Amino acid sequence: MSEIAIAIGLLSLAIGYFESNPAAAIVGAVICGLGVLEVTAREHFSGFRSHSTLLALIPAVVTETLLVVLFGEPSNRVLLLVPVLPVFGGCLWLLRRRFESARQARLARPPAP
Repeated sequence: MSEIAIAIGLLSLAIGYFESNPAAAIVGAVICGLGVLEVTAREHFSGFRSHSTLLALIPAVVTETLLVVLFGEPSNRVLLLVPVLPVFGGCLWLLRRRFESARQARLARPPAP
């Protein structure tokens, strides 16, 4: 299902880009992003492949977006890094620990008969 969402999102993004339709481009980017998020989260939390950095970027970007929407863009954009970097670092650390735990459990399982 995720692969279909990614394909539909890319198609909508391309249509929005080439026809100068910002709504279609935004919807396509969101659908594609949700599909990618699902695949990466599934692989990460099952211990198959680490996507710690990508998954940690999502709360950091959401935090930055909320700050800009609620308080406006600061005169110095570097100030946005003050709250965003701890969010990213904390999420990265937690996600990396979770992946290591899932990876260990995945590798320790006995093979199927």
